[in-house]
Amino acid sequence: MIEIDQLSKHYRTADGRVTEVLKAINLQVPQANITAVVGPSGAGKSTLAKCISLLEQPSAGSIRVNGSDLSRLNGEALRRARRSIGTVFQSSALLQRKSAWENIALPLRYLGVVERDISARVGELLESVGLSHKAKAFPEQLSGGQRQRIGIARALALRPCVLLADEATSGLDPEATVAVLDLLKKLRDDYKLAIVLITHEMDAVRQAADAVAEIRDGQIVQYGVLKQLLAQPDSSWGNVCSHWWRNLAWRN
Repeated sequence: MIEIDQLSKHYRTADGRVTEVLKAINLQVPQANITAVVGPSGAGKSTLAKCISLLEQPSAGSIRVNGSDLSRLNGEALRRARRSIGTVFQSSALLQRKSAWENIALPLRYLGVVERDISARVGELLESVGLSHKAKAFPEQLSGGQRQRIGIARALALRPCVLLADEATSGLDPEATVAVLDLLKKLRDDYKLAIVLITHEMDAVRQAADAVAEIRDGQIVQYGVLKQLLAQPDSSWGNVCSHWWRNLAWRN
């Protein structure tokens, strides 16, 4: 479970001015749940993703994973804490000169895991993402969807309890998008993951999310369980969702 409490982030410009990007964000994603975070460009989605993945330290507030506050750590403690959060970006960021198997093994090798345990874990993950037959393939030999699935497998190598998918389906064709979203739902159920799906693609929300939060101007302005929102066509959320489904992407 991930709990984001009163999370704020600001930057100070060269001339001393302060720019607020996130303003007192509150969000909970329970175990075995996919929560989508949506909003227009510039709303704060990317900064929120960086804070969740601990690439950026919040200016205020906390990020707790299974009750442990990770937001004020640094040094070795921060590096250990990052293992509880797996991250998948828009680009799978695979190393081009390493095979699919070797890419998934990288985090384990970095930690000095013995080869026998690496082989067992990588084999398990390749099977989980349906690509055991592509273990020896290099990234250039894989489709975009396959590369993303290998990226997901690598993100899970250290057995995180939270998975951050930051625009993970952006740029994929419709078939590959469905495959990746189906995989996220399977992993949610198999590993009881808390998944934060940051996206601008409303069709991805409809297909995969259990809950959805709308961020605008650095604030969560609406949140709800997706099925309940869609069951209220006369509500403001119902109207917004109807607009989303027609356009299949957020329009500024």
